[in-house]
Amino acid sequence: MRNRRFLPFGLSPYFLWLIWPLFLMVGCAGLPLRPPPPLPPPVQLPSQPLPPPPLPLKTYAKIFPEFVAVIAQPGDTFSSLAAKYLNEPSMDWFIAEFNDSEALRPGQELIIPLKFREKGGLTWQGYQTVPVITYHKFSKNKADALTVTAEDFEAQMRFLAQKGYRVITMDEFFAFLDFKSQIPQKSVVITIDDGWRCTYEIAFPILKKYGYPATLFVCTDLISANDKTLSWDLIREMAENGIDVQAHTKTHRKLERGGQESFREFFEAVKKELTESAKIIKRRLNKDVKYLAYPYGDTNHLVIALLMKLGYRGAFTVERDSNPFFIHPYRIKRAMIYGHFDLQGFEKNLTWYNEMKTLR
Repeated sequence: MRNRRFLPFGLSPYFLWLIWPLFLMVGCAGLPLRPPPPLPPPVQLPSQPLPPPPLPLKTYAKIFPEFVAVIAQPGDTFSSLAAKYLNEPSMDWFIAEFNDSEALRPGQELIIPLKFREKGGLTWQGYQTVPVITYHKFSKNKADALTVTAEDFEAQMRFLAQKGYRVITMDEFFAFLDFKSQIPQKSVVITIDDGWRCTYEIAFPILKKYGYPATLFVCTDLISANDKTLSWDLIREMAENGIDVQAHTKTHRKLERGGQESFREFFEAVKKELTESAKIIKRRLNKDVKYLAYPYGDTNHLVIALLMKLGYRGAFTVERDSNPFFIHPYRIKRAMIYGHFDLQGFEKNLTWYNEMKTLR
């Protein structure tokens, strides 16, 4: 038998003889051959792996009869949560203190109480006290026992802000004393006595700058006496901008019986001091007087009985100490701020908590 030749890959010559007309047809048609598609560009890998996308926070707020359980969302603040659940944005401190937190972050779990739980500031560790500080005069650059410079007063108000103290109104302070509401832990009350013009020129702008309320105890006979004292127009402007105006008697006399006074004369004189000053403030400012600062800080049982009978809610001495909820409301203590105090001396008058010692 004649040997057969085979093409590579084991193909027979007869196979080529069968398919050669197909190659001829393609060549005669002149059809161009399509180039292969271009390769995609190489993928550039990052030098460091990308972080995974943030997971959405779980929205959660469960309301119970006495509290709300909340997971803080982006954009939430203590103030916005207080506005939403307590209807009062200024109650931000209440949420922060209950959760022992100074800053709020998204995802933080919070409990928002719907009722006050520490009325009177009484806890198992001790009890809250409220310092009431008082000023008399202010000066641009000269200080003495009763005069504080503008620079020092500014530094003291800034100190309160930086150290986390909260300046509260007189009504808020008495609501605390009456067990009606809770107040921030580091609460302070600011008072100013007499009615000197420097209160308007120096102290008032600084108080407005920091948004602090204060109580001005005015001696009504002193007002408009000369250009060194306040006028009723200036007092009215202050009263419309966060300054509570209360009584410091009519003539600033000591509320003690003099050697030549009979008991009846003394009684009538004290009654006039308390009633006339309140009437003048009512007529000038259209407001009811509820608080009194004793001239020179002096008082006695008769004066206190008259205050109660006339409808005063409380009165202030100048005894230097801080006030717990059980302080006598007609013997409230105040710390006079002297012109020679540095910030360390100023801070000594700001005691806000009394820790109880464990009995053994």
